[in-house]
Amino acid sequence: MRRITNRLRATAIAATAALSLAACQTGNSGGIGGMNTTETVGTLGGAVAGGLLGSRFGGGAGKLATTAIGTLLGAYAGQQLARQFTPADQNRASDAEERAVANNQTITWNNPQSGNSGTIQPVRTYQGSSGQTCRDYNHTVVIDGKTEVARGTACRQADGSWKLVS
Repeated sequence: MRRITNRLRATAIAATAALSLAACQTGNSGGIGGMNTTETVGTLGGAVAGGLLGSRFGGGAGKLATTAIGTLLGAYAGQQLARQFTPADQNRASDAEERAVANNQTITWNNPQSGNSGTIQPVRTYQGSSGQTCRDYNHTVVIDGKTEVARGTACRQADGSWKLVS
């Protein structure tokens, strides 16, 4: 058990060091290792999701292997999807999220140039821990014919604007 804990710790340190070093080489792309910001977010998001999914399988050293494989596959899938998500898609999706959350209604968006589209659907409104109104929502995105669902939460700020909190 101690060997597995040490191996996990070494893997985490190596991953952190690699990401830190790669971040120093961004140039003017805004992302890590020559990727643009969208690709970086997609890669890291995919890695986290894949690692979490992989960690649910196996036991002992097998769990470490499935977590590592899940992380790598998730990172690759996230990067590939993000490469097909253009800045215009990002703008349309962001605007639609803001309107859907602020108006508590389902909003769809599409980009005829890329063929990508999405739907934002508020699913729950509640009072947050500091008393502000918060809203959970699902954002279904179709990129190159593949559907992905992201979940988010936004809370209303004192000035009336909505801020993404997760």
